[in-house]
Amino acid sequence: MLQLAAQLRGMGRDELRDALALREFSTDGIADLFDLAEALLHQDSLDHVIGRLDRPHLAVLAVLASAEHQLDEQSLADRVAELGASAEFQSGLPTLLAGLRARLLVVDAEGGPAGALHVPAAITARLVPHLGDELPSVEALLAPAPPVLHAVDEVDRSLLARRASEQAHATVAATAELLAALGAQPARELAKGGLALPDARRLAEVAGVALDEVPRLFGRAVEAGLVVRDGAYWLESDAGAAWSLSGPAERWAALAECWRERVPAALRELVTRRSETLSAAAFREDVRWLYPVGGDWLDAGLARLAGEAEALGLAVAGEPVEPGRLVLGGRLDEAAALLGAHFPAQVDRVYVQHDLTIVSPGPLEPALDARLRGFADVEGRDLASSYRVTAASVNRGLAAGETADSIREFLGALSLTGIPQPLEYLVAEAAARFGAVRVSVADDGDAPAKSSVRSDDEQLIGTLEVDQSLSAIGLRRTGPHRLLSRFAPDVVFWALSDARYPVAAEDADGRILRLQRHRLAPTPTPAPAGDPVGKLLDVLLAAPSDGPATEQAWLARQLEAAARAKETLTVTVRMPGGQTADYLLAPASVANGRLRARDRKADIERTLPISAIASVAPAPEF
Repeated sequence: MLQLAAQLRGMGRDELRDALALREFSTDGIADLFDLAEALLHQDSLDHVIGRLDRPHLAVLAVLASAEHQLDEQSLADRVAELGASAEFQSGLPTLLAGLRARLLVVDAEGGPAGALHVPAAITARLVPHLGDELPSVEALLAPAPPVLHAVDEVDRSLLARRASEQAHATVAATAELLAALGAQPARELAKGGLALPDARRLAEVAGVALDEVPRLFGRAVEAGLVVRDGAYWLESDAGAAWSLSGPAERWAALAECWRERVPAALRELVTRRSETLSAAAFREDVRWLYPVGGDWLDAGLARLAGEAEALGLAVAGEPVEPGRLVLGGRLDEAAALLGAHFPAQVDRVYVQHDLTIVSPGPLEPALDARLRGFADVEGRDLASSYRVTAASVNRGLAAGETADSIREFLGALSLTGIPQPLEYLVAEAAARFGAVRVSVADDGDAPAKSSVRSDDEQLIGTLEVDQSLSAIGLRRTGPHRLLSRFAPDVVFWALSDARYPVAAEDADGRILRLQRHRLAPTPTPAPAGDPVGKLLDVLLAAPSDGPATEQAWLARQLEAAARAKETLTVTVRMPGGQTADYLLAPASVANGRLRARDRKADIERTLPISAIASVAPAPEF
């Protein structure tokens, strides 16, 4: 630890920040550079950084850690050559060593030969005992990669491309239906986590997936920021609304980019350098070979690669296809073009039929689909979608701001078959009846009621009063033309709309208000990430780094650390005549400004004032 602490002390702020950014460690309880060195050498921190070393970096670290004596760069190069490393490996040795230095796994040795490299004892203890056992031997780590064997590809690649595109399009379409369903009615989150079962079933039905597939579909939308939790409910986000209005290739690219960002960078780089025909099994072998200490992070990364790849058309039957390699290489536009070439073509015209159904011969353009849903109910979603126009659906559109003329104008431009007379009658009748029931805010004197429901049709008010489907909103009659409810006006409005009554919302002056059920939640802006490393450096570098008091405190920490680790040091002591003398001491304790230590050569105990100590260094290796 002394060597690492000394290395940290000699680093500038920017250099130290860059090094710490490559490490995972807890900043709790770190008050000085010795505490920082101790945190960096903690078992969890070492396991994290060593586990993410690829085979070449691990091989160099293993050579240094297992050497009998400290090596400098030239002797390291000689040792690597002796162990049979390839010429390519040897030429890359300076870069590999720089990577280990950057991660603070190798530091400059003090008290040894000039230019000697030191691997802290804690790292050696975590690595060397496992070489040749759980881990490959040093010789095996230095051996070149096994040759890549390309199996004869007997698969029809065009067939795989079409299958991948079908799956990708199905996922995009199911996600779009999920968002539309949440826009119409939010989904409730249970206190113990997960969606309420009725909502999960509803989403499964509208998305056309099995119930057990809903968590994956929903989780994908959450990760992409398309849905947002607002209190106990999940709603479509404004980002989700924008996504829904984009084209299918753009929708797919957004989901694929989110998937890519969660795949570890090391695995992304590994995939992009391999052939597109590489099998999943061969790729796993390649990964295991390159990261011999991978552990949990590697398993999680591979699971992420495989788990969502199939749904996004990046793999077929568990085997990777070309779009997967393109996505992991950051070439999303190329991947989207490759998959999108087999997506069903979007249409901008429909068939409006006499039975009040509207049939789209292909996926309807998103903006047209969104508006059509405003006054028609979706009946079937497939390559050919169908919608049905009802009095209730037209009323919903009128409440949102449509008029009979705007509906007829829109359908007239959209329809390949004109507007059948039955639909003309339905729209005209719904428009004539629209507002027969009005919902508004209750008067102050009506408390605790929050909503007022009125109609000039006394018989209709009576029907509302006894309608069992409206019992949940607790309508209470207060006159021949009026009902009250303790629920908010928008709740009452949509309950009446769902029950197919010609309802409209109005303000206190009787003017009709336009209501849209489609409520969006704002996409949360990520809170600025804290900078724990920056704050830590502010603390560590705020104190003066020179002066007698600082030097004595630094010496004291080195001696205390050596005492805890039972290490032997070379202690340089100032003598009365101005000379210095070196002692080989094993510190026992530091207290009251004095060091008590065992002299290894004289085999006696010595007590020295810390003020008389000029410097300390690790004992030389023999």
